[in-house]
Amino acid sequence: MGRRNQQAFLLENVPCNNASCEEVHRMFKVYWDLAGLNLIKDAMVATFFDIYEDGILDIIVLSKGYTKNDVAIHTLKNNFEADAYFVKVIVLSGLCSNDCPRKITPFGVNQPGPYIMYTTVDANGYLKNGSAGQLSQSAHLALQLPYNVLGLGRSANFLDHLFVGIPRPSGEKSIRKQEWTAIIPNSQLIVIPYPHNVPRSWSAKLYLTPSNIVLLTAVALIGVCIFILAIIAILHWQEKKADDREKRQEAHRFHFDAM
Repeated sequence: MGRRNQQAFLLENVPCNNASCEEVHRMFKVYWDLAGLNLIKDAMVATFFDIYEDGILDIIVLSKGYTKNDVAIHTLKNNFEADAYFVKVIVLSGLCSNDCPRKITPFGVNQPGPYIMYTTVDANGYLKNGSAGQLSQSAHLALQLPYNVLGLGRSANFLDHLFVGIPRPSGEKSIRKQEWTAIIPNSQLIVIPYPHNVPRSWSAKLYLTPSNIVLLTAVALIGVCIFILAIIAILHWQEKKADDREKRQEAHRFHFDAM
């Protein structure tokens, strides 16, 4: 009997095209022969990870090593460049190891269980919703992202609403949820839920992710400013030249009248 191989594969959520999934209208399409991924033998765990912090999810695969107790880590860079937008959200615990010093915001570490949801308008003008949970699994060799990357497609519109909720203790009835508006695409949002039971006091820090789109926007803005300045300079020069001509005419007229 030949040696069995355990392989990692990619699942894509696509519209349903057979009778087995008519009720949910969606299905998973399996991609077995992806370049690079199908070359990794004896894969144990595979997960997404943003290695270069550019909003594009790469792949990390953990496989068996050359000996029985060894393991190997493989990284696959995502070379797919598309004009798609995203928002990266990480919800921290808002705790300190000891009593927090005064005037210092307790950041803490990323906590399991927060829920993130956003609403925006897509390129066609339709309302679009998306949601995700942070660290839903913490055992059994779980390799989950410590943050959530929410894909926005090709819509460069601001997020109209971004909701963040955290788990509440048993017996508590109030919902621990806060809302932020006008979130910039291609950015990273760090949410600090402190104190936990006062959502209106939660804070958020927004960081822009550098990309070619930001650079092109800056170049275009500088170009427009230079063009406008050139027009202003030309008009100013023409006006000054006209003023000098009028002054010479006035001087000539005064000299003629004096004669």
